[in-house]
Amino acid sequence: MTPAPTGSDTVGDPGLPRLPPEQVAALREKERAENFPVALRVLPRALRRDLGALYDVARVIDDLGDEAEGDRTAALLRFRADLARAWDGEPGEPVLKALVPTIRERDLDREPFDRLVQANLQDQRVKRYATQAELARYCTLSADPVGRIVLRIFGVRSAEAERLSDRVCTALQLIEHCQDVAEDRRAGRVYLPQEDLAAYGATEADLDAPHANEAVRRTVAAQVRKALDQLTEGAALVGLLQGWARLAIAGYVAGGLATVDALRRADWDVLAGTPRPRKRDVLIHLSKLLLRGGRR
Repeated sequence: MTPAPTGSDTVGDPGLPRLPPEQVAALREKERAENFPVALRVLPRALRRDLGALYDVARVIDDLGDEAEGDRTAALLRFRADLARAWDGEPGEPVLKALVPTIRERDLDREPFDRLVQANLQDQRVKRYATQAELARYCTLSADPVGRIVLRIFGVRSAEAERLSDRVCTALQLIEHCQDVAEDRRAGRVYLPQEDLAAYGATEADLDAPHANEAVRRTVAAQVRKALDQLTEGAALVGLLQGWARLAIAGYVAGGLATVDALRRADWDVLAGTPRPRKRDVLIHLSKLLLRGGRR
């Protein structure tokens, strides 16, 4: 289930904007590292293109917030101004130029994209979250908008579908936070709620160790349990969908479930390395989700 080459670099779409080759290479490398298939090869070309265009924009926003040289807040604000031109004029950024056909053909709203930028602006000033509720509010900016956009790309307009999608996306974000504890700590961020660290007797200094101690493992396991509860609830979305939407969303849920398997295999030690899902586990979960309609 290797993700297909997606986005505006897809060969055979004459007339569509193209990304610089070096940007294409960097984006595709990061896409291959995702927990879930961004766009399954079996999806129609137009859907793969549009899902890829979404991924590329979301990835660039995250990279500006995490990796940009210099003033990252200023870089994000410049990108947000250019993002507005994707609806109101002609954007300058290649990934936004590539997004314009998707915006027009799928009638995408600007607001979810703005929330993604807002999440990364928040990352520049907020490095800790005291409670699970605070972290959940952050996920409404950093994760849930992606699911809303994906539903629109597939033509799904349903309040219940959006509610369940939010559960899935928040869960996937929480799971990714657990995978990336060590990386986030090196960047000066801690996404494990402070209340959980305290409850299990873990300290932030424990996160600098080469291996997770028992307190950190218990904190991570507790966070994964919360995420799995949300993912299980949100998986009912698969049963509401039909056709390509059902397959694609099941793929995202399956990636989350396979990542939980990987974290469990690592015995919650997220400091020794980043636990990664196995492709065979993604396929097993995908098959079960499609057969059961999202029920576990």
